[in-house]
Amino acid sequence: MRKAGLPQSGRVLIFTGAWLLLLLALLASLALGASEIPLTRVAQLLFAPDDSTDSLVVHALRLPRTLVAGLAGAALAVSGLLLQGVTRNPLADPGILGVEAGGACAILVMVVFFPAAPSVLFVPAAFLGGVLAAAAAYSAAHSAANSAGLTPLRLALAGVAVASLLGAATRSVQILFETRAQGALFALSGSVAGRTWEQLWQVAPWLGLGLVLALLFAARVNVLALGEDIASSLGARTARDSAVLTALGVVLAAGSVSVVGPIGFVGLLVPHAARALVGADHRLSLPLTALLGAAFLILADVAARVVDRPAETPVGILVAAAGAPFFVLLARRIGRRA
Repeated sequence: MRKAGLPQSGRVLIFTGAWLLLLLALLASLALGASEIPLTRVAQLLFAPDDSTDSLVVHALRLPRTLVAGLAGAALAVSGLLLQGVTRNPLADPGILGVEAGGACAILVMVVFFPAAPSVLFVPAAFLGGVLAAAAAYSAAHSAANSAGLTPLRLALAGVAVASLLGAATRSVQILFETRAQGALFALSGSVAGRTWEQLWQVAPWLGLGLVLALLFAARVNVLALGEDIASSLGARTARDSAVLTALGVVLAAGSVSVVGPIGFVGLLVPHAARALVGADHRLSLPLTALLGAAFLILADVAARVVDRPAETPVGILVAAAGAPFFVLLARRIGRRA
């Protein structure tokens, strides 16, 4: 017997709660940091900036940083949801499949070996690196599968291996070309500290368009998630749709990596939370994933600022601390089913 869907009132309540959570995360990010600004003062300065130090902190430092975190968080979360839907693999994630490591390595190569290249090429370079990394992970998983078949756990393990290899290569380039690599450390730090309006405008078109396309293609993800045979019988062009949606997921992850560096597990944690709230229908879970992903990374950045104030902890460390145990538990549960 099929499980009853979530009633309309429940959906409205969940999405209203997600919007409120995002709004609270935004206000907290603007108010908290090395110095605290009262929420009432933050709300006033948002609509009526002045010449005060608080206004400078809000508009020049914290607002672009917050918007970058929200946009990157939404993109990473939606990227994970797309990859999980297309591959029918609950362990799929831009970080676990090596996409983030590939993008980070490509950015480092650009900075070290092509220092004159304009920064607008960072996203295409990160996309190429992410595609090559994902292809390597799939190839390794298929080679190891043999007659046993490709399983979600095997694909995840292959992705972790590829990510580790690329991480070692990235670190080697940083050591061998230490002086040249200094320019890439900011982009590869796994943090949103110091992000500016210029960096926001560089990636906003890529990530904004990617999120809109993901919303438009949500119904296609539903069909692909049924399996290749069923999707083909329903008239779907599975090869084309899979390629388009996978590329879209890689673009979202690569664009995020180009501005905040590799921050793993956002694309794993948030999609599972969204599906737990509204079910497997991607027309509902995808927009909820975007909202929760934005709020999640903004709140993680707030925690990174206040956990050891006035020093800042890289947000990637806090997200990994939350995501790694979840990944282990999920992998164990899937391993018992296999």
